[in-house]
Amino acid sequence: MKPDRDCAIAVRTVDIAQRVDPLADVSAYRLTRVFVTDGGVLVGSVEIANARQPISAIRLREAIANGLSYHLMRRALEKQLALDRVSRLPPHVPVSIVIPTCNRPDDLRRCLDALHRERPIRPREIVVVDNRPGPASPTAAVVRDFPDVRLVEEPKPGLSYARNCGFAAATGDILIAIDDDVVVSEGWLERLVAPFARREVMAVTGHVLPLELETRSQCEFEAYGGLGKGFNHFEVDGQWFRSVRGAVPTWNIGATANAAFRAAIFDDPAIGMLDEALGAGMPTGCSEDTYLFYRILKAGHTIVYDPTAFVWHRHRRDAAALRHQIHCYSKGHVAYHLTTLVRDGDRRALVRLGYSLPKIYLRRAYARLRRRSDYPLNLILTEVAGTLAGPWALWQSRRRVRRLGPGARMSRHHAVSMESPLTQTSAT
Repeated sequence: MKPDRDCAIAVRTVDIAQRVDPLADVSAYRLTRVFVTDGGVLVGSVEIANARQPISAIRLREAIANGLSYHLMRRALEKQLALDRVSRLPPHVPVSIVIPTCNRPDDLRRCLDALHRERPIRPREIVVVDNRPGPASPTAAVVRDFPDVRLVEEPKPGLSYARNCGFAAATGDILIAIDDDVVVSEGWLERLVAPFARREVMAVTGHVLPLELETRSQCEFEAYGGLGKGFNHFEVDGQWFRSVRGAVPTWNIGATANAAFRAAIFDDPAIGMLDEALGAGMPTGCSEDTYLFYRILKAGHTIVYDPTAFVWHRHRRDAAALRHQIHCYSKGHVAYHLTTLVRDGDRRALVRLGYSLPKIYLRRAYARLRRRSDYPLNLILTEVAGTLAGPWALWQSRRRVRRLGPGARMSRHHAVSMESPLTQTSAT
């Protein structure tokens, strides 16, 4: 597909540990987004208005230096102090990568190809969960081309059913969740699991970058917020959970498009498996991950966001798919808050539902009408419609789960409890 010349943004990566060359292949674009790495470690991004012209090496270096001066200084300090080598998970700890899929063979093959370009230093298994199994499913044919990949089937429709099935089938001490439409970066696995060297860490999330911004819908999804959570490392824990005065913003922590969990949490009655009534494939549409983060924090544990453990995500390319996605996100967001209100008795959800969300939509609409924003008005209306549909969607989803029954549950006893560290921290 040719880029939409009116709005497409070129996506390029530059590693400043190597020679910075001109970008000669961006003449079809008015704007170029450059993701900057240093020896493979993600530093930040800059946007260059190249007006359908190549970008010279001099201009590229100046844009990086001016736009990322703070991030570059911080990276230099990290290298000087060897902070990126202070805490690593020892190589004998096994991990399992769980990938749910539903009739998307091209995306799945791209995802598995990227995983196999990685050279793991630890025991690693890859589990693909076919969420629409049957004679017509193309998933089995793709998996047959990767002999070390294990295929399991979950006929109950829904992303949470599929992820729970994969988690229950997996054998690793660390369980990693990614989507079938992401491509992992080099060194991604070790960066994602490194924080688990600390005993209090129960989950780690990473950055999610756009693989391409070729269509208007892909650019609008980035304007909506995309899936990434920024370039700054942060941590949240039980104390943070209790200190938040409004609804706990777990949607700002990350997503299971790129996340890892200590397997033992799914055996903990205070946390458990993903809520099958939440997530894609259910009327609620999403938020199974934000509710899992909520329960981890409520139990007093720590979640780390590490942007250097990044993946590339292929956004929806057409307008209908984007509207459906945003509608689902809005329904799921409301369903998440209603779940914390009803199941957990967390009245802070009322602040978000009754005050914050209406205020956000009014501000967006005002900014659009005053031409201070180019975020489409039809997407704002889509969000409002999804928000209003949230309670009904949650009721429908609960009914469906009661009809389908519970999904897979952990049936193994983990050798490592949550009260003990997996291993001793390594300084090598």
